[in-house]
Amino acid sequence: MRIGKGEKGFTLIELAIVLVIIGIILGAVLKGQDLIAGARSKKFVTWEKHWEVSQWTYFDRKGRFAGDAGKNGVIGDQTGGGNEEQTSGTSAVGQIGTANFINPPPEPITMGSYTFCMKMGYDTEAAVTRNVIVICKPIAGSCNATCTTVFTADELVYMEAVDTSIDGVADAGDGNVRAATAVTTVVGSNNRVVTAVTEEPASAVWNDTTHLALVYYFDRPR
Repeated sequence: MRIGKGEKGFTLIELAIVLVIIGIILGAVLKGQDLIAGARSKKFVTWEKHWEVSQWTYFDRKGRFAGDAGKNGVIGDQTGGGNEEQTSGTSAVGQIGTANFINPPPEPITMGSYTFCMKMGYDTEAAVTRNVIVICKPIAGSCNATCTTVFTADELVYMEAVDTSIDGVADAGDGNVRAATAVTTVVGSNNRVVTAVTEEPASAVWNDTTHLALVYYFDRPR
């Protein structure tokens, strides 16, 4: 732009001030985004812990876990007559949701553009059976489906937040919180009941190529 006689352009000081202001604005925007992301991660961790506390509240009130129709301490392992999990379609999540002495958490939960489902059941390894809380993605908008969709890198942030809050580090393959590459659920109308998981080895780290569920061994140390 040509400057005529009597006209003045911006001085270096003025340009520097403008650049500083722009930098401050950009910094504030980025900081705001970080705060939003952090708040969502904390909300997600609170959601998971709410389910865990609800299960223990159910245990304290009923003398058994929700979903433990056989009253043997194992969630969802009944396969014969009187099997609440399969014959009536009632899962641990369903029983907690209808218990009049519990204020159940939302399910599914939506974090921005991401949605996650809650499942419960058990896993047996080396003759030791442990109850599990499993978090994975819905299929076609439904939580009553198998866990088959791998997490994206952005979704893994929430899994890592839960892992860190419980185990102290987001390592995916050690402690009570693990990444899973496969989850087996009851075949039929009630895919909310977990009967086995394929967890990662101790050396694993969270990744967006094979991990499709978070598994939390909440009642017995892993």
